[in-house]
Amino acid sequence: MSALPEILLLSGSLRKGSTNEAVLRTALEVAPSVEVRAVLYDGLAGLPHFNPDDDAEPLAAPVAGLRAAIGQAAGVLICTPEYAGTLPGSFKNLLDWTVGGTEICDKPVAWVNAAAPGRGQGAEATLRTVLGYTGAHIVDAACVKLPVNHGAKGENGVLADPEARAQLAGVLAELAKAAAQA
Repeated sequence: MSALPEILLLSGSLRKGSTNEAVLRTALEVAPSVEVRAVLYDGLAGLPHFNPDDDAEPLAAPVAGLRAAIGQAAGVLICTPEYAGTLPGSFKNLLDWTVGGTEICDKPVAWVNAAAPGRGQGAEATLRTVLGYTGAHIVDAACVKLPVNHGAKGENGVLADPEARAQLAGVLAELAKAAAQA
């Protein structure tokens, strides 16, 4: 029996209990249904500010950990808020640390936009631009809008809505399919 493909989940939010993290925690729960192993990255707050002078060996431990997690994954799923029309600075910082490495190059990547209808396009556009610089393989079929209102999270911090859960399972399946074809 072969190992399940690993999908790394990256939240762009530092907010405790954020909607974006709830989406990714839900993805953790539904992953086994599509024979994927999902892993939630939790090092966003610990990354140093990006400085090109520091993008050399030996890398700071948090940066090396980020790149190792990306390198190990078969694909990456992002869920990030939009802040002031673009990505939050902390998440842009994470992406900046991926530009100098090769771990994300040609790796299947997708995102879930959990913002209210009509919102989040600035974050999506910035993701597409930055991921283009990294050489990531954007899986358009797995990039979805899944508006989540704050009341949609259950007490356990995940989404209970069966349609949302099914949509997330589909996203993971698309990423796994793209990874198998890579």
